Amino acid sequence: MDTWMWIVLLVLVVLVVAAVTYVIVTRRRSAQLKKRFGPEYDRAVEGTRDRRDAEAELDDIADRRDRVEVVPLSPDSQRRYAADWEVIQGQFVDEPGPAVAAADDLIVTVMAERGYPVDDFVERADMVSADYPEIVDHYRKANAVRRMGPQATTEELREAFVHYRALFDKMIHDDRSDTDRDASGRTASDTGDRTASDAGNRTTEAEGRSRDGETREQSHGLHRGDRPR
Repeated sequence: MDTWMWIVLLVLVVLVVAAVTYVIVTRRRSAQLKKRFGPEYDRAVEGTRDRRDAEAELDDIADRRDRVEVVPLSPDSQRRYAADWEVIQGQFVDEPGPAVAAADDLIVTVMAERGYPVDDFVERADMVSADYPEIVDHYRKANAVRRMGPQATTEELREAFVHYRALFDKMIHDDRSDTDRDASGRTASDTGDRTASDAGNRTTEAEGRSRDGETREQSHGLHRGDRPR
């Protein structure tokens, strides 16, 4: 076989090996992102025309998150924030709008103490998506209601409060540090549906008082389905 044929054959072998390696690396990367981001991976892919663009975005979020040192709360902080939440939950009966805003602010405070960047909502949501992908959609929906301001109905505010509770529970009770993170960068966690369900149960008492106190709601103009004044 002539020398030039050997050269051509060698080039073809190199190209094949490179292509196979690329496929293997790409599939491994996709598998790791799917494992870490769960439902967020599907949302990102569905929201863009190119899977590679979605994975590049998630890669960037994961990289930014992994450069941040996040620590668990101390037992004293857990108790203090849990007590703060109970106060806010009691406030919801008479003042659902301010209570939702207070719940959002409390979550930001907790995230800051744990070491998360909290300068803007997009950054906070990205960090939540990397650590609690099953919860971040709750966070987005709750924040959207808060930004509605006085246009939000009492029912929308109630749902937002439940969504905030789902994330709040994760933030104060997750006592695992970054050293507990597995090779994929994800910590083990309960499903978001279960957390949201627990959150709903915890707000049942406040919601029940709100329903039973119809006269009080009338005085505030806060019938369910009506817009707060």
